[in-house]
Amino acid sequence: GIIKNTKMKDKTKKTLQYYWEAMKNHKTSGLVLTAAVVLGSILDTIIPILSKNFFDILFDGGVKEEIVKSLIGVLVLMGVFKLVRWLLWRVASFSMNFFESRTMVDLSRQGFDYLQKHSFSYFSNNFPGSIVKKHKSFINTFEFLTDQLFFEIVPGVVSVTVMIFVLGQINVFLGWGMLGWMVLFLLINWLFVKYKLKYDLQRSEAETATSGLLADTVSNNFNIKLFNGYIYESEAYGNLSEVLHKIRKFTWDMGAVFYGAQSFLMLVFEILIYYLAVRWWQRDLLTVGDFVLIQSYLFSAVMMVWDFGRIMTRVYERLAEAEEMTEILSLPHGVVDNPKAKKLKIKSGGIRFEEVGFRYEEGEKVVKDFNLEVKPGQMVALVGLSGSGKSTLAKLLLRLYDVDEGRILVDGQNIAKVSQESLRKNISLVPQDPILFHRSLMENIRYGRFEASDKEVIGAAKLAYCDGFISKLKDGYQSMVGDRGIKLSGGERQRVAIARAILKNSPILVLDEATSSLDSESEKYIQKSLNNLMKGKTVIVIAHRLSTIKRADRIVVISDKKIVEDGNHNQLIKAKSGIYKKLWKIQVGGFIKY
Repeated sequence: GIIKNTKMKDKTKKTLQYYWEAMKNHKTSGLVLTAAVVLGSILDTIIPILSKNFFDILFDGGVKEEIVKSLIGVLVLMGVFKLVRWLLWRVASFSMNFFESRTMVDLSRQGFDYLQKHSFSYFSNNFPGSIVKKHKSFINTFEFLTDQLFFEIVPGVVSVTVMIFVLGQINVFLGWGMLGWMVLFLLINWLFVKYKLKYDLQRSEAETATSGLLADTVSNNFNIKLFNGYIYESEAYGNLSEVLHKIRKFTWDMGAVFYGAQSFLMLVFEILIYYLAVRWWQRDLLTVGDFVLIQSYLFSAVMMVWDFGRIMTRVYERLAEAEEMTEILSLPHGVVDNPKAKKLKIKSGGIRFEEVGFRYEEGEKVVKDFNLEVKPGQMVALVGLSGSGKSTLAKLLLRLYDVDEGRILVDGQNIAKVSQESLRKNISLVPQDPILFHRSLMENIRYGRFEASDKEVIGAAKLAYCDGFISKLKDGYQSMVGDRGIKLSGGERQRVAIARAILKNSPILVLDEATSSLDSESEKYIQKSLNNLMKGKTVIVIAHRLSTIKRADRIVVISDKKIVEDGNHNQLIKAKSGIYKKLWKIQVGGFIKY
């Protein structure tokens, strides 16, 4: 329990630190806002004193003309004070609009930038919907906190301080009584909120789990329909919703009991104060104006204390939500640049894997003592059964993961010691299952080179044989492709990915089953464009369809995490026995017996 509470405190502290650092970027508007709120709150508390004077004059007796003259004087002063107060609160509102919105932009960018630099592994292990919810909650919590701080907490503290001072001048017991009552109630509220926090955190976790499942089912709606998973998913969502319902109701009931007890105690205090005021008036210790002032202050104080408990409860609830994003911001990036990282300089594009070893998290090694040299301008195909580590080698080359052992060199430069940006700029990857942005085709292809002109984009599309199907679309290159490119067929997405790689035109090219989604006719055209694309480049091809790699300079066969065959197609096919020869016979000559 102590460890968990300490972690919660640390997270809250870190969350507030992130907010504070972002706020410091806008000191001027923050200071103007604070000054306007403080001065406006002081005037809010002084104006009832003028009301007290008004009623004291009214009931003091004397010549009516003199009384009216004095009353008008008080009204004029009250009007001036109220006008200044109105101006101060307008300044506060406009300052708040600028200060809060700009800080929210900074926090949003900070969260976005840090999040995007997390490793490929991080995104593989987390629901997109949950991540989006956490980021949104982090920003929304800041908005809520600043609203409460500047329009509820600061005005409350300033007003109560002035009230206690003024009441103490009228009657010392009133001043001390108000102070003691406020301290007691605020302390009780604070303790309750702290106790309730752990349950609020549980509720926030339950909400995140529900959102995560919802996002997962939305992304996989096709599978739900295909496998009749509606009832299964509905029950799973229902179970999570029930867990959320129980913790949510428990926290709400807890609040209802507490606020019921608090309102009863406030009622008792209010009646007690009025009773004492009547007794003091009876002994000529209070005037009618004092009664008006006490009534005004007492009502304000009761509302402030009542609101304080609710505000603190909501503050901790929101902080509990924001702290999920704080975890993401506090989590070190899995793959980071060396502090002295230099830009990768490509001269010829040679690649060398030296004693490379790698495992996913705590699993079995996928790559072990792997050695391979790809000479500049060479086309090397990696062949092997599924799970042999071919695609993993491509990910390691791109530094989507860091090797556990050994090293990978590009033109003699250790990729762990160059910047990730410069490494990936020099490598084009066409993956097996390309995922597109929910943007236009023009934007998706231009992602290969952001500064490319429309003409260059269309040129790349023609080389990848995309132009034909794009031209038939209603909006042509401005057509939106849907979430992850769902509006396009598998072959069309593949061609868009190839067009993107053509546009990028990097000296090193990795094709991970790049033609697997194409029909025979499309594959014929794509092979022509790939042949043009591969000229003068170092190419690594990962393929199951062996017909696509017949003309590779080298074919490397991987089995049991190591290279077991290495040669060109003719050399490997002439071998007496071997995995490649067996695979070739299966694909070309039909199935054979093992």
